[in-house]
Amino acid sequence: MRDLKFRTAKVDGLTIFYREAGDPAKPAILLLHGFPSTSHMYDGLINDLAGNYHLIAPDYPGFGNSSQPDPGIFVYSFDHIAAVMMDFIETLGLKKFSLYMQDYGGPIGFRIASAYPGKISALIIQNANAYTDGLGNGFSNIMNMQRAGDQKGVADILHKIISLDGIKVQYTQGAANLESIAPEAYLTDFYYVQRPGNADIQAVLFYDYHNNLSQYPIWQRYFKQHQPPALIVWGKNDPIFTAPGANAYRQDLPHAEIHLLNSGHFALVEYHRQVAAYIVSFLRKKGIR
Repeated sequence: MRDLKFRTAKVDGLTIFYREAGDPAKPAILLLHGFPSTSHMYDGLINDLAGNYHLIAPDYPGFGNSSQPDPGIFVYSFDHIAAVMMDFIETLGLKKFSLYMQDYGGPIGFRIASAYPGKISALIIQNANAYTDGLGNGFSNIMNMQRAGDQKGVADILHKIISLDGIKVQYTQGAANLESIAPEAYLTDFYYVQRPGNADIQAVLFYDYHNNLSQYPIWQRYFKQHQPPALIVWGKNDPIFTAPGANAYRQDLPHAEIHLLNSGHFALVEYHRQVAAYIVSFLRKKGIR
């Protein structure tokens, strides 16, 4: 692993853990992880890119090695976590950066980008929605249950999702080659969500997801008005966030570069080297080097 450092920063009274690699004098990429993962999902990509960029990958509050305050004293919402990540950016003194977003990283990152458009060099979007076109049938049903206030039904579904089998299937479903899926990927996720009290945290944030849909018009307006350079890499076999979600970005970002990969929700496990090559090529074309 190329000069990868494991660091912490004090942000809003919390300890935020983050991975960092590469030369701080080079263009920065902030990598925002998905659910139920942590910054460890980016280890391969960080290793691929550290020679060209300054890479920073934090764990959100309640995830990985960051603080996990009790939901009774910390509001686990996408609004709040995005605000903490904005303060994390300020704490580290990041002035300009590209945003890599997967899954939960999308609603967190798009809040940051639309609030601070001048900080964004480019968007790199992987299986992260800003359009309802990309919501799979199962996920759309969950959103309907959330809007209807069916907390018990949503909690029952989440319990299955964060079981070992539930996490494993998120890595394996849609994968082109199951032999390329390292068990450590889903076992690490399972370890973190099984810590005492973490299931309650995940339940609160998961239940908040439906509130992201009302933000879609705000993010789409940001795309249309600011036209940030956008690279979209998407596991096309993902049943959660489906391939039409990738193509939907062209509605407001007509010059977006899109690559559909023969993989599922966690496409980096199989294709981190190919994605790294796409990123280097794309950012160079945009003069970010």
